[in-house]
Formats: sequence, structure tokens, C-alpha cells
Amino acid sequence: MLETTIAGSLPKPSWLAEPRRLWAPWRLDGEALAEGKRDATILALKEQEDAGIDIVSDGEQARQHFVHGFLVEIDGVDFQRRVTIGIRNDRYRAEVPTVTGPLRRRRSAHAFEASIARAHTDRRLKFTLPGPMTIVDTIADTHYRDRVALAMAFAELLNEEARELAAIGIDVIQFDEPAFNVYGEAAADWGIAALHRAIEGLSCTTAVHICYGYGIQANIDWKQSLGGEWRQYEAIFPALARSRIDQVSVECANSRVPAELLGLLAGKDVLVGAIDVASDRVEAPEEVAGTIERALRFVPAERLYPCTNCGMAPMGRAVASDKLKALAAGAALVRGDRTAIRRDGRASGAA
Repeated sequence: MLETTIAGSLPKPSWLAEPRRLWAPWRLDGEALAEGKRDATILALKEQEDAGIDIVSDGEQARQHFVHGFLVEIDGVDFQRRVTIGIRNDRYRAEVPTVTGPLRRRRSAHAFEASIARAHTDRRLKFTLPGPMTIVDTIADTHYRDRVALAMAFAELLNEEARELAAIGIDVIQFDEPAFNVYGEAAADWGIAALHRAIEGLSCTTAVHICYGYGIQANIDWKQSLGGEWRQYEAIFPALARSRIDQVSVECANSRVPAELLGLLAGKDVLVGAIDVASDRVEAPEEVAGTIERALRFVPAERLYPCTNCGMAPMGRAVASDKLKALAAGAALVRGDRTAIRRDGRASGAA
């Protein structure tokens, strides 16, 4: 009960990629890069286990970006034709590749790091993939010229990838859909249908992550413009409650999301973001416990999984590590397992 997990990414070691950056360039190449990705993946698992995280992740150590890491193995996506577009409803601008032809997967994008992760942990293992709507919002397109058709084409390829990951032994496959929080009506109209295509035939647990974005300045500024209550989830939660997705991962820590909105997800597991990824301040375990306890008013304990708000890729590694310890310690407090809290705030025996 109240098993902890993370939303997805962790900071990469400075010897692998430039720290505290999204789309950070690699600092290795060739065989050294492959070896570095392998080592960083194992290290990410070890850091989560040491912190007391129950359901661990590869930390997205082998990809530059949560979307583009998948796209690099897709025929029809031209990384030589990069253009700058506004994404997340023009919240910020990003340089993205262009869809120039029919989409086809050349090979698995993530079997390499998934296999390494599965071989190096006995804990339940979670793996993240970009959601179809969010891919469509993070790429240019001169071929399909129809967002729904493009999303469905990507959903088919994501399903191929997800089936291979499940066969490797991944326990939870999560699709990251921050775009759902921006295009609520479209998400309910066709975004969930694309997710259903992506999860078709999967026997593992499926999840969708919907947040307010990485802790970068553009997202922080956007949040400040949203007023006293953030009710974006209200537009999509009822449709998600009716969906075939098993789990929904949401942002709750240091946010203005009304806790009662979690009640709209009745029947789903809820991954409650109890760690703020937009601040370097490390939460006290009691703060984490407070966020969990507020959520427990609307989510049954057996369906609540304490989590991070979003990926932690742009953070410093030491801060991220301390926040993971705080997450595990806060969950232990709520479980009443105060004897598991060490003096340094770290949870012990929280496997």
C-alpha cells in the first residue's frame, strides 16, 4: 500500500550529458556512448533502490528527450529537416524534426535500456513512452497534414514498441501526455482513442502521465498565469475514468490543483505527485506526507501511489536524489512506519 514510484526521468551524470538541460547534448559517442548509457541506467536503478523507491524506472538515461528518444528510430521522421515551432499551445518554442513520409519503426527504440534495467533490478519496473497526442504536438508534419491521422499512426508504432517492452518484462508502461492538460477537449475527443490504440493487447499495467511540465522557466511562468485554482484536469479526468488505462499520474505537490478533482478518477490507480520538480528545495518527509494525506480524502489508499510531479531531468543529481529519499520517507510516515525513518530522512526497508 502507498508504494512509491517516479514519473520518469532522472538527471543524467555529467560525464554522459550536459547537466541541468533538456535536449542536453551527449558528451560521449560511439561505443563509449552505448557503454555510458548502460552504466547510467544501472546507476539510476541503484539510486532509486537506495532511496527506498518501490517501483523503479530506467530514469530515461539512454534518451536525449522523452519524445525524440522514440522518434529517432522511426522512418518518415526527418531530423535533418528541423524547424522551430510553438508547442503546448505556443507556451514555448522548440526545434523539432519533421514528418516527411509514411511512418514505420526501423527497430525498437528502447529495448536496449529496458533489457539492461530488467536484468539489474528485482523490483517492479516502469518504463515511459511519449503519448500519441504529445508526439503530434512536438513535431512538424508535411505528410499527413491531419493531427488525428498522425496521432493514430504514431499510436500503432507505440503499440509495437510497448508489446516488445512488455515481453522484456516491463511491469508498468506509462504514456506521457502533458498535451492532455493543454488541449482538454481534443484529448477527450481523440487523444484517449489514440492511447487505446497504443495499449491494445498489453497485459502489463498501463498508465498515462498528465502534468504541468518540467521545471523550466516557460512552464513556471505559465503556471503563474493560471490563477488561484488549476482546474485543467477537470476537462479530462471524467473521460480518463471511463478509459481502459489502469493508472493516471498527476501533479499535486506545490500546485493549485484542487484535491477534490482526484475524486473524478474513481476506479483508477492514481499516481499522486508529491515532489515538486520545479524547485531545488528538498521537501521534508512531513510535507510529502501532507500531500499524500490530502489525496487520501479522495483516493482509496490501495489505489494511491506517491510519485514525483514530473520528470526530473533538468535538476541537479544531488537534489533529485534527496527528493527521492523524501518521497519514500513521506510515504512511510503515512503508512505509520515511523521506525523506518532514519535520521537523514531516508526510508529504510521500503522495498
